[in-house]
Amino acid sequence: QVQLVESGGGLVQAGGSLRLSCAASRSIFSINSMGWYRQAPGKQRELVATISSGSRTNYADSVKGRFTISTDNAKNTVYLEMNSLKPEDTAVYYCKIVVVSGLLYEYWGQGTQVTVSS
Repeated sequence: QVQLVESGGGLVQAGGSLRLSCAASRSIFSINSMGWYRQAPGKQRELVATISSGSRTNYADSVKGRFTISTDNAKNTVYLEMNSLKPEDTAVYYCKIVVVSGLLYEYWGQGTQVTVSS
């Protein structure tokens, strides 16, 4: 079983920056993609950014130009660099890793709170 441990959340003022990290508990093979999602109170969980095994990235329109997703495959870690944060970015952020090895497996982190004050 793979566990994902997130870190880097916190309270920041609007315009500030945070860097989220998500580390897997062990080496993972056959990773299809890694990504970040978020869920604000009273709202559905939404995609923030993903990166494929071929390093193709995809961003929600609301974060394009402000957030950057990256990986360190040697450390089985995915990062989310968040700049120019806005109050509407306030949410619990979750990382996800998708593995395709015969079957498709999805692993989720426990979530980390990001709060942006105005």
